[in-house]
Amino acid sequence: MNIRSRRALMLLFASFVYASPVLAQRESQDAAAHAYPNRPLRWVVPYSPGGGADTVARIVGQKLAESWSQQVVIDNRPGAAGIVGADVAAKAKPDGYTILMAATPHAVNVSLYNRLPYDLTRDFAAVTLVASFPNILVMHPSVPVTSIKELVALAKSRPGQLYFASNGNGTSPHLAMELFKTMAGIRMVHVPYKASSQALTELVAGQVSLMFPNLPSALPHVKARKLKALAVTGIGRSPAAPDIPTMAEDGVPGYAADTWNGILVPVATPRGVVAKLNSELAKLLNMPDLKERLLSVGAETKGSTPEEFKAYIESEITKWAQVIKNAGIRAD
Repeated sequence: MNIRSRRALMLLFASFVYASPVLAQRESQDAAAHAYPNRPLRWVVPYSPGGGADTVARIVGQKLAESWSQQVVIDNRPGAAGIVGADVAAKAKPDGYTILMAATPHAVNVSLYNRLPYDLTRDFAAVTLVASFPNILVMHPSVPVTSIKELVALAKSRPGQLYFASNGNGTSPHLAMELFKTMAGIRMVHVPYKASSQALTELVAGQVSLMFPNLPSALPHVKARKLKALAVTGIGRSPAAPDIPTMAEDGVPGYAADTWNGILVPVATPRGVVAKLNSELAKLLNMPDLKERLLSVGAETKGSTPEEFKAYIESEITKWAQVIKNAGIRAD
């Protein structure tokens, strides 16, 4: 055998040695995706039972369990604005059997906290956007305005004299109002409460003037005429309240501040498993009965590819980082 032939043989052998583990890993991942799921799934919800994210997870989880004939166990891990539950999911075995219900606060926390026990974009793989809840701008009936344009005019005539409620620094109602203030060029005073229910109670009592709660929690007060509804925060009107205009329609072009829910898994989860989970959820989220059930609690079904959801999370991180910086917000 001449030197050239020997060298070619050595290169061929080296490439085989290098490729063997890669091929073996790929075959292993393909086998895992083919068998998935063959046991119960754990859906980590980093919030307390009864909230928006928990309700969406239970509705969608029931459908997923029926479709795959596998139990979907909702594991509520509340604490630190969703950080506790996210950390649990980030450290779980990356096999597709632990999924995380991510939400708007996870994108916010990246800028709100100096240190997190995980990296949202590096430690997780995106699966799909699931649903969104628009917030709604509601006011005490004593405030003499009936539109966003009138509110902006009132706030400019009384800078720093209108008080708005939220359920804490950096929460969705707080950030929605800070975004509104910046885009409208107005000044109002923030009054943070420990819980959304407490903030709404104080608003109904007239202790504060306005608030951006989520739509499901506020609508009963609006229907009872205890609060006035001015606008919703979505890009389009909510099917749950089609008569209420959007912020953009009523005087703040480009405004959008939905509260979203989506699914993440540990980053090393096999791509085939991620694709299979995404495909199944896409099918379920297009079912009319599931859309109707989610709409009954004020949520709109979404759905996306993993790539679209990843890009959306990154855009949300950038968006809220700017709002937090402009308003000088710090975590409680």
